Amino acid sequence: MKQILDAILSGDTAAVGELDVPDHYRGITVHADEATMFEGLDAKEKDPRKSLHLDDVPTPELGPGEALVAVMASAINYNTVWTSIFEPVSTFSFLKRYGKLSPLTARHDLPYHVVGSDLAGVVLRTGPGVNAWKPGDEVVAHCLSVELESPDGHNDTMLDSEQRIWGFETNFGGLAELALVKSNQLMPKPAHLTWEEAASPGLVNSTAYRQLVSANGANMKQGDVVLIWGASGGLGSYATQFALNGGAIPVCVVSSPEKAEICRAMGAELIIDRSAEGYRFWKDETTQDPKEWKRLGARIRELTGGDDPDIVFEHPGRETFGASVYVARRGGTIVTCASTSGFLHEYDNRYLWMNLKRIIGSHFANYREAWEANRLIAKGMVHPTVSKVYPLEDTAQAAYDVHRNLHQGKVGVLTLAPTEGLGVRDTALRDKHLDAINRFRNR
Repeated sequence: MKQILDAILSGDTAAVGELDVPDHYRGITVHADEATMFEGLDAKEKDPRKSLHLDDVPTPELGPGEALVAVMASAINYNTVWTSIFEPVSTFSFLKRYGKLSPLTARHDLPYHVVGSDLAGVVLRTGPGVNAWKPGDEVVAHCLSVELESPDGHNDTMLDSEQRIWGFETNFGGLAELALVKSNQLMPKPAHLTWEEAASPGLVNSTAYRQLVSANGANMKQGDVVLIWGASGGLGSYATQFALNGGAIPVCVVSSPEKAEICRAMGAELIIDRSAEGYRFWKDETTQDPKEWKRLGARIRELTGGDDPDIVFEHPGRETFGASVYVARRGGTIVTCASTSGFLHEYDNRYLWMNLKRIIGSHFANYREAWEANRLIAKGMVHPTVSKVYPLEDTAQAAYDVHRNLHQGKVGVLTLAPTEGLGVRDTALRDKHLDAINRFRNR
């Protein structure tokens, strides 16, 4: 592993193709025999620091259409939090189901799960049938894993019957020194970014692109009023940038003055600090408060000059969904994913049905959408939102921070990279956008 890292750090990345692939590597794992360790606890009481481990694991066999990547950096997503607290189900059920698909996928059904759905790194090896990528290529990876043996996925790969999220529903994820991906997950690393910056957008940037911009999502247009929950967070920070770049009008909902300031730094002007304004959408665990929905709607109209949201960018889920359906304009769209506050949504259907609103479910992105989202990063039109970076050894603390909402933007993890700041190839483009790249730093 040291020889591989030395070659990458020297800039002679092509040399990795001549080096032996290690037969083992370090990765962040959860263990199948600990899947019941948090039973009886509320979700917020479950601690990723107790369930995430740094283990030495065997290097998986490389199969057709696959690539083995030396991972320089990765990032924390909420799916790693879910994995670490074994909610809504243990991910070992995903691995077992995937393992039954074929002799090749049986590799994934193990008593440990190497997690992580982002990476930036260097291709070490490619399997049979891979022609677009070669050892030494500097890459990032999106997290869509598909088999494409069914006709269902050939119009939109997200509809493939064997669609999975790499590092969550498959093994050998990106929070590790090596990762196994399908070659059609790979995309060029943006040359002006460091390893940790390049690793951070993948999942959330692509998800926000499909959810908000793509015709498969809300199909945002110029002038649309877009209500964005958690607008300074992992998903919301990219949705805010897409809205601003696309000529829409973001209304950013945040939970603190510090998060409001980040939205202003991105260029947003219409901001609601839900904590300061005291919104309480639930009277108790079972009863919502429509008066609070109406109060939010009035506040939005006050900010926009009388307009209701054309689009509501929904991802908190249970806590906010009733309000989201209510505040969307007549004929408007609520586009939803993630449900980080709970999966069982409740809303008053009268406001949906009688006002001809639409709810669209959106899940990650297909390869084309992920490629377009990454292209915007590479051109300096959308910027990474890294606020803090941890070493691989402290990944469990990083996941805890995300679980407890102690972070802004994205939390990065150095895997093979020994320090932050490495991997920049285009200094001119970087210098042009340095302030925007660093907007979230140390927040």
